[in-house]
Amino acid sequence: MSEDGEKDQEKDPKGPSRPDTAAARRARRASAGREGAGADAADGAKAPAPKGKASAASKSGKADKAGASPGKERPTPKRDRPDTKQPSLFRRLSRFLREVWAELRKVIWPNRKQMVTYTTAVLIFVVFMVSLVFVLDLGFNEVVALVFGD
Repeated sequence: MSEDGEKDQEKDPKGPSRPDTAAARRARRASAGREGAGADAADGAKAPAPKGKASAASKSGKADKAGASPGKERPTPKRDRPDTKQPSLFRRLSRFLREVWAELRKVIWPNRKQMVTYTTAVLIFVVFMVSLVFVLDLGFNEVVALVFGD
């Protein structure tokens, strides 16, 4: 081997740190999934489920996927909400105003220089668009007058 190869092996004995191809990435992910599940998963043994929390797949005799936490197959239970009346109009309005005020505090307001710059840019754009529409309108009026006569 060359000296460069020996230096690379000394730095990282497992191989390159990042796979070059998609196939190598898939193989690395698959091996990482097996390593992350623990030594029992590599031997084919199944990790014990917490008491009283057996998954639906293990109840039916199916093997759990590696890395899947128990109970993920079940739908989320609905919350038990007591049937309460809707708050009054004034409470809803005050809550709305509090939330608006909280959102306005998050806004980054421009300083005076930025405001003058933005306002100038908007006014220049508006003047340009008005003059463009005015010129187009004059041109279309002339074309219509030539086609249909005055």
